[in-house]
Amino acid sequence: MSYDAWILLTGSLVGITCAIIGCFLILRRMAMLADAISHSVLLGIVGAYFVSKSLDGVSMFIGAAVVGLLTAFLVQVLNAKGVQSDAAIGVVFTFLFAVGVILLSLFGGNIHLDVDHALMGEITFIPWNTLTLAGMDVGPKAVWMLGSVLVINLVLITLFYKEFKITSFDPQMAAAIGIPVLVMHYLQMGMLSITTVASFDSVGAILVVAMLIVPASAAYLLTDKLSHMLVISSGIGVLSAVLGYWSATWLNVSIAGAMATAAGALFFLAFLLSPTHGMLSKWLAKRNFASASE
Repeated sequence: MSYDAWILLTGSLVGITCAIIGCFLILRRMAMLADAISHSVLLGIVGAYFVSKSLDGVSMFIGAAVVGLLTAFLVQVLNAKGVQSDAAIGVVFTFLFAVGVILLSLFGGNIHLDVDHALMGEITFIPWNTLTLAGMDVGPKAVWMLGSVLVINLVLITLFYKEFKITSFDPQMAAAIGIPVLVMHYLQMGMLSITTVASFDSVGAILVVAMLIVPASAAYLLTDKLSHMLVISSGIGVLSAVLGYWSATWLNVSIAGAMATAAGALFFLAFLLSPTHGMLSKWLAKRNFASASE
């Protein structure tokens, strides 16, 4: 595959993988928890490196998953003790992210990871960081990592689709019919954590947050059915990656920033043109109602 194709494939995988888990966050009104976990997993990555002395392999996923679950747990504890949810998220993620930055600064001088790289990412380097199996170059490591996480997420969503759906729309009813709501919550947080760390080194935290929230939010405006929302958000994630890459190439700007901007532009179009929730349709309905009243 060509250089452009690898970057487009990586961006598209980020868009799909983040969008499908983002749908459940949007429905549960936990969008900002995505921002919290996408930053706090830096502590998990640094901790995994100190233990395994490597940024490759399952240790990074385990470290990220542990810190992601810790973030969700601490937010829930503070919220249960009377702290507002947005304040709890702000306190927990800034603390854990700051600890990760301090540890990285103190002990991680030789790690191929820095705060600027973690936040902004550099997707242009993806085609050069390849995986070799049996002496054969099989493509960028990021593509294999993101592809594996996408498969894991799709399998879990397929297996627990009913449980995820009910707990997202009505957690009280889910608890009443015997669905383990807390288990489903932490399972989703684990999925969010591994999704974040798979995208972290490739595209940076800013694009991860954008892809987790924006495509799912746009899809929420375009459909009232969860299955359709998953498909539409994935499509918007891919389209954001494609439009962002070509606009970045044309303007010679940050690819990750252009992809996030493209996602915002597509959300704005959905916000204006959604048949049910769009500003234009509401304005037309109001005008028609006023005409009928006359």
